[in-house]
Amino acid sequence: MGSENVEHTPDGRYIVVKGRRWRATDPSIPESLRAELVSALMTGRRMVRTHGDAARVMVHDAKVALGERGDPWWEPTGEGQRKRIAATVRTLARARGEEAFASDDVARVVGGEGWREHLGTVDEVVAQLRDQGVVRTGATDTDGPVRIAAAEGLEFQPNLPD
Repeated sequence: MGSENVEHTPDGRYIVVKGRRWRATDPSIPESLRAELVSALMTGRRMVRTHGDAARVMVHDAKVALGERGDPWWEPTGEGQRKRIAATVRTLARARGEEAFASDDVARVVGGEGWREHLGTVDEVVAQLRDQGVVRTGATDTDGPVRIAAAEGLEFQPNLPD
């Protein structure tokens, strides 16, 4: 079911399903990245039956990345943004595996049109995740985006400190 077929509250912050309110996905996420995050969410949901809590980690990260959990996307805090950045990095890294992605993709997920102002924080969080062994980063020039890929065994790593 596409989001256009779902009832939203007048402020657009929630969807209503069978009379119950759920936080809506952050509408500022670019469509291609939103689709990738939703695909990762659905993969995690399918894996819960066979992998239990390990797959729930994937579901949680994807929902935080989409803005459906954690700080409300319309009222972000500094700490909440860092957690969402970390969840986005882990979700994209799991989804892409060996295929690297750019730090500016992460900034676009959490920052909408003002994504450039989040690049410094994204780079800090990525460095922490690299130091924790969650991701690997590729060589980059100082002016370009950081290239990020999953570290070996990321798929079922527990939520690590953000």
